[in-house]
Amino acid sequence: MSPNNFIIKPAPFLRGREDIKSIMWTVVMALMPATLWAIYLYRFRALMVILTSLIFTEIFEILFLKIRGVKNVIEKSFDGSAFITGLLLALNLPSTSPMWMCVVGSFVAMLFGKHIFGGLGSNPFNPALVARVFLLLSFPSLMTRWSIGVNLTTQTFATPLGMLKTQGVSSITNLDYLKLFFGFPIENVGGGSIGEISEFAILIGGTLLIFRRIIPFFVPLIYIGTVFVFTAIFNLIDPTRYASPFFHMVTGGLFLGAFFMATDMVTSPITRKGKVIFAFGCGLITSIIRLFGSYPEGVSFAILIMEALSPTIEKFTKNKKFGE
Repeated sequence: MSPNNFIIKPAPFLRGREDIKSIMWTVVMALMPATLWAIYLYRFRALMVILTSLIFTEIFEILFLKIRGVKNVIEKSFDGSAFITGLLLALNLPSTSPMWMCVVGSFVAMLFGKHIFGGLGSNPFNPALVARVFLLLSFPSLMTRWSIGVNLTTQTFATPLGMLKTQGVSSITNLDYLKLFFGFPIENVGGGSIGEISEFAILIGGTLLIFRRIIPFFVPLIYIGTVFVFTAIFNLIDPTRYASPFFHMVTGGLFLGAFFMATDMVTSPITRKGKVIFAFGCGLITSIIRLFGSYPEGVSFAILIMEALSPTIEKFTKNKKFGE
């Protein structure tokens, strides 16, 4: 070819060593501390929830790829995206979840959360969150049966957020925040979804993603910081009605949502300003639902609402073209 010829190619012109598969499996690795802690705490029940969700998300991934006529189905089905969806779905479920509900959740996640929009990269919402909210609205009693852990009792109890919502601040004043942060069981207190038990385990995985530059550090920081500041304001106004912001830091799915779902590359804004607005909105809505809503937890709803607003956020925060 003559050196005077121009080669015209579409963007991107600079490429890193990371690809979709390596990123996906790195995220899976980052979820391992929370996953292993869940299996340690809930043993066989957590293992069955996780395995059922993983197996059936992969089955439905293969099925829907075939229906869509995608080539290299087996190769594409094991790129890690379906595995992450299955794992995140499992980590957002109670350890008491029946296996059939895990199957239904896997089906909803893969069809209505992913493939109905065109598959990987085209989905406007996080598939695992779509499935979790569907299950929560469809089977509220099954989705709110919280266990302490098999090493203490098989009974179900309210989570700290549930206790706050139904019994008031007085019911959670004696809780050990350090135990809640590390994920150690507390007698007569439900643990929550199996993946949100230990903020410490989630923080380990989230730190890995930040150091690997797979997620921007400021998204979880702004999300968690917004919840802290907003709940602190109301705690200062009336501490007998509103819990300490430190309580909100160590309970519920805040850390899991902030590090692993609000940072979704597909469903969150691309621009830096957009990510800041997105994270702030997630934190604000989470706080409003926790403080004033009928549900004790608001992470899933907050992220889905902000994902719906993501295209609009991008429209007003995108960089201007050269010359404009």
